[in-house]
Amino acid sequence: MNRPPLHQELYLIAHDDDGKPLIQRPSLRLGLAGAVLLDLTLSGRLNVTQGQLAVYDRNPIGDTVADTLIPAILNDRANRDLKVWIKQIAEDIYDRTCGSLVAAGLLTKVTRRRLGMLAQTRYQPVDTAPAVRARAGVRAAADGRETPDSHCAALCGLVGVLHLESALYIDQPSSQLIGRLRTIAGEHSRPVQEIVQTVDTLVGEAAVAIYR
Repeated sequence: MNRPPLHQELYLIAHDDDGKPLIQRPSLRLGLAGAVLLDLTLSGRLNVTQGQLAVYDRNPIGDTVADTLIPAILNDRANRDLKVWIKQIAEDIYDRTCGSLVAAGLLTKVTRRRLGMLAQTRYQPVDTAPAVRARAGVRAAADGRETPDSHCAALCGLVGVLHLESALYIDQPSSQLIGRLRTIAGEHSRPVQEIVQTVDTLVGEAAVAIYR
């Protein structure tokens, strides 16, 4: 079975079996934006150097979400700043990733009505296996049972900076587990390090802005 794109795996990890997000959506959107840029970076389409994006290959990777970004980046000759692009992509990446999972048959729309309450719509997994596999890969890397490849290392880093460690069901103190996940990402390529670190910075900035 082909491995789902990084942004789809992160979405699945970040929701429970009822389709409820495990963290606040603004933070998750930033994480998903970083993930889709990592999809392009790990496939050799993009590079990141000192916070600047560079297009290496404009050929599509076969992902409906990621494949719209290369033309958009090429069209914006004046701006290749990583932080700006993550914030821009974050505006609609949650809905687009959800839509891609629905189209792939991995999520389904469920509307529930409860007495005295408005109808609630969520997108729930059709099968929990893809989310279980995504969590298992991160968990195996975190507890040292497997050596992560770049895809897994990037996912570990994003899970760490988004504080999704509870989704892994590992009996470790949160601070220790988050530190391990960050370390895994930091041991891989410079673009992985830069994108994960930039997501971390933006999530922190967004959290501070709430209290201003």
